[in-house]
Amino acid sequence: MKKFNYFLAALLGLSITYASAQTKKGSVLIKNATVLTVTEGTLENSDVLVQDGIIKQVGQNLSAPSGVETVDATGKYLMPGIIDAHSHVALDVVNEATAPIVAEVRMRDVVNPFEVGIYRALAGGVTISHAMHGSANVVGGQNVTLKHRWGSEDPADIIMQDAPRTIKFALGENPTRVHGRGRGIQPRTRMGVEAILRNGFNEALQYKKAWEDYNNASSQKGNTKVAPEYDERLQTLVDILDGKIIIHCHSYRADEIYMLINVASDFGIDKLVFQHTNEGFKVAPEIAEYTMGASVFADWWAYKFEVYYSTAFNAAILTENGAITSINSDSAELIRHLYHEAAKTQRYGGMTDEQALSMITINPARQLGIADKVGSIEVGKQADLVLFEGHPLSVYAIPQQTYVDGVKYFDIETDADDQRLRVSPTEMVEPIFMTEEDHQCMQGAELYFSDISQTLFNINY
Repeated sequence: MKKFNYFLAALLGLSITYASAQTKKGSVLIKNATVLTVTEGTLENSDVLVQDGIIKQVGQNLSAPSGVETVDATGKYLMPGIIDAHSHVALDVVNEATAPIVAEVRMRDVVNPFEVGIYRALAGGVTISHAMHGSANVVGGQNVTLKHRWGSEDPADIIMQDAPRTIKFALGENPTRVHGRGRGIQPRTRMGVEAILRNGFNEALQYKKAWEDYNNASSQKGNTKVAPEYDERLQTLVDILDGKIIIHCHSYRADEIYMLINVASDFGIDKLVFQHTNEGFKVAPEIAEYTMGASVFADWWAYKFEVYYSTAFNAAILTENGAITSINSDSAELIRHLYHEAAKTQRYGGMTDEQALSMITINPARQLGIADKVGSIEVGKQADLVLFEGHPLSVYAIPQQTYVDGVKYFDIETDADDQRLRVSPTEMVEPIFMTEEDHQCMQGAELYFSDISQTLFNINY
């Protein structure tokens, strides 16, 4: 059994290496920019040399090696690629709403590299997004971190293969509505949500012990013990308990945030990030002490009852209390404006440029476990970069070029008007000639899909 597991691990390692080797790596010298490194200050009139997808040098008067393109960025601003810690872009489906715990399902299996939202995100300077399961379940599916390599046809090429595993949890109205009110099963209340978590982890501990007992017994001569039945759902929960998976939890109210902190503490879990976290400002010291921080909206709230109470000062209060804080979109539209969302923390909280920019670069990188690879302009990191006309925190800022691994995937000057790789088969196309009956049918369809969209909005948010 152990030999078989080692064989599977070897095959998996080879497949990941192969997939990583197939992604394009670029080389470029960007000269004379105002370089916003995020972690090492602002460098005026400076150059960044990228070779084979990695930042090789940062300084002044750098020269391009033979064959490497030079980009004159005089008067422009260069910053790290923006990272969205909460997104559903490039996913064909979001919710597996059939049980309170569905830890076995994986978003990496439903990645759609043809979704034009990837390109639109690049146009907003976003180079990485955290593609998450929806919020219908107490324990949802496993998320996937994506690199926006637009033009790739293989889903594996846009998956960030070296990113840690993450999983979606959800508290409050979403799971209680979908299961308790919708299907008459636990959880019906916030008490039930906590019970689902504790019962699930306790069952996982029993499952882990059963396998440990079997593996210990199998090493003894004459052993005839039968192996436990493998369960992907329970094994994923075991991996959470063993620190192999980072929890990203949909949450709003302070009481439920504190509840999950206590549950995590009881089970020895320290890899925990809160998402949305509208009342995070009430428990900011606890979030700072016990978790990997909070990924929040800049100013969304009051769209349903449990998010009625919040404040635009939330991100600033969390930051001032020492919590790692990021600003996310949770929207295929807002993802293009995250630099504007970060700037709101300067209006509501007086954040410095570095603090505001950290919320869309290095901080989400920390929460995703990839800060050693991306999130700042430093030698040795992957060359995910955005060139701006105007300071990124200015309302007048406009992204000009976006690079992933040193490859330019967006250029405002040279890109065609329509950058779709394929036309979506589900996209509604208006007929050229419409009868009155056609028009009435279309209006009916629009109302139908509007109702569906509102339902999905309630589940995801």
